Amino acid sequence: MRIREFGDDPEVAVVAGIHGDEPCGPEAVESLLADPPAFGRPVKFVVANEAALERGVRYLDEDLNRAFPGDAEAESHERRLAARLLTELDGCTTLALHSTQSYAGPFALVDTVNPATAELCAELPVDAVVETDAYAGGRLIDYPRTVEVECGLQWSETAVANGRGLVTAFLEATGVLPSEGQGSDNVPVFRLTNRVPKAPATNHEVFVDNFERVEPGVPFASADGEDRVAEEPFYPILMSADGYEDVFGYAGERVGRLADVATRADRGVSATDARQDVPANHR
Repeated sequence: MRIREFGDDPEVAVVAGIHGDEPCGPEAVESLLADPPAFGRPVKFVVANEAALERGVRYLDEDLNRAFPGDAEAESHERRLAARLLTELDGCTTLALHSTQSYAGPFALVDTVNPATAELCAELPVDAVVETDAYAGGRLIDYPRTVEVECGLQWSETAVANGRGLVTAFLEATGVLPSEGQGSDNVPVFRLTNRVPKAPATNHEVFVDNFERVEPGVPFASADGEDRVAEEPFYPILMSADGYEDVFGYAGERVGRLADVATRADRGVSATDARQDVPANHR
């Protein structure tokens, strides 16, 4: 694990390279730090799974982003790394950089939208915010003041460029860099509701676009030519033919815009209750 700290006792952190087959994050960080700007408050940058990055593989022993809180004495490389990484990030507001095979644009993932995460996400140049909630087990976003971002398509130069923009916006939002105040809270918020299983097959296809509503009766994916048809309306999230071994991705619901969902969270309204304020044809 490679760490660069600027200043004493940083309370802001950027994490890249949690998965070794997602080099956009490390490349974005390295680009920024090749000629570091003047930081207005202490900050640290962490490239997490160096061993997996060197081999170009997702992980050595197990998925690091399913291994938290980890165990310093574990046999698994990633489980030991998870424990060490949590120690490094203790007390920090954290941005974790990822890439995906499902969507070309940047979007954010949080455990749940609350006023703090909403304020942070509103300053990031993202197309959407996703609440993972019950599906975040073992992930870094289980922990407070943590936002994950998908920078774009895996291995793409666009993901690297998006990652650099996301890091810069995050550092501005946390006072590490001077802010130009160009954020927006008019960003749609989605919530994961179900995993979408993927049957073993030689050929998988996905016919729908992520974050675009799928109506009942519409074929949305197939396995060896056998279509999967929507039984009820949903929004595809992190859905692709090859991204996961046993699922196409997730089904989700739309719970509103970032400003509205944050306001409801501040009043103690759950995401499920907040959904009732969204017109039925937009859920």
